[in-house]
Amino acid sequence: MGKIKAVIVGGSIEGICSAHALIRAGWDMVVLEKTPTLPTGSPTGAGLRLDPVSHKIIESWLQQPQLLQQTTLPLSLDQNQATGGETKVSRTLTRDENFNFRAAYWADLHKLLYGALPVDIVLWGYFFLSFSMYDDKSKVKVEAKDLETGVTVDIVADLLIAADGFRVTVYSHSSDFLCLEENTQTRSTLQGNSVTMKVSENLVQSMYEEAEKTWVPEFVRVIKEIKKPFLNVIYDCDPLGQIFWDKVVLIGDAAHPTTPHGLRSTNMSILDAAVLGKCLEKWEVENLNSALEEYQSIRLPVTMEQVLYSRRLGRIKQGLSFSDRPSFDPKTASSDDCEELQQKNMPHFYNIPSLLK
Repeated sequence: MGKIKAVIVGGSIEGICSAHALIRAGWDMVVLEKTPTLPTGSPTGAGLRLDPVSHKIIESWLQQPQLLQQTTLPLSLDQNQATGGETKVSRTLTRDENFNFRAAYWADLHKLLYGALPVDIVLWGYFFLSFSMYDDKSKVKVEAKDLETGVTVDIVADLLIAADGFRVTVYSHSSDFLCLEENTQTRSTLQGNSVTMKVSENLVQSMYEEAEKTWVPEFVRVIKEIKKPFLNVIYDCDPLGQIFWDKVVLIGDAAHPTTPHGLRSTNMSILDAAVLGKCLEKWEVENLNSALEEYQSIRLPVTMEQVLYSRRLGRIKQGLSFSDRPSFDPKTASSDDCEELQQKNMPHFYNIPSLLK
């Protein structure tokens, strides 16, 4: 038998990480990405925080692991600070000086990971349309459209990996039916075609005025120096009860979109990819269902807790109400209240799956 094939839908960091993990498991794959070309990146943009486990995993995928060190910056301090709106007096709420993370720009990390892949794995400008399972569930057929030519192609594979950009719907009747489609629901609500959108001059001016009322002058200056601010919508969803169906498996934001308050989104995606690759390598294609069951048993309990904790952490930091505790007020918060803000309290923060040790 030749190498088995997987179709990875989504060429973001989740999809590129999946490709690296599957290569090491001995799988052939193709990545479908609707963006026509590789993102060029810029000196500004979305920032990521890599925990030590993710950092080590990525290094194992690179032929020149020192490049990751050169692409990222040390982030050794986790500090929560509150500033009075009127007095501009700052108070440190909590400080962890043993926060061994690394910081990177999304575009820089994506470029590094993509550049370490063999050529022609990613099909740029291909839009995922649908998938169907063979009657005997031995294969999955993926339908995609070449956006440049308008031609629709079918790809038959042993496994479909939904890596990012999906709204996942599960219909439960006599059996489970899974529907994957591009995540347009949130976008249409916002009357835009992306969860990252340009903002008007009036909104920018309003942001400056609010910043001057609330933040210290140094931070206001940083805000005003941003040439093209944008609006990035933050959302999550309640955890799913499962993350694979027959020959279809979810990783990253397709499996567990989460808010950024817990610094877990990219880290969860990297761990998803690494664990999935190890499970596929362990069980091989003849026992694909066992591989996916093990992947789900390892990752689902962890990501469920982390998504919900990140949601809670965001509500605490925004001073929103809870059923089990008063709203967080930095003016009156006790030291114990402030300790809850630290990232190290995230469930499974220090855990490394045994499969990766």
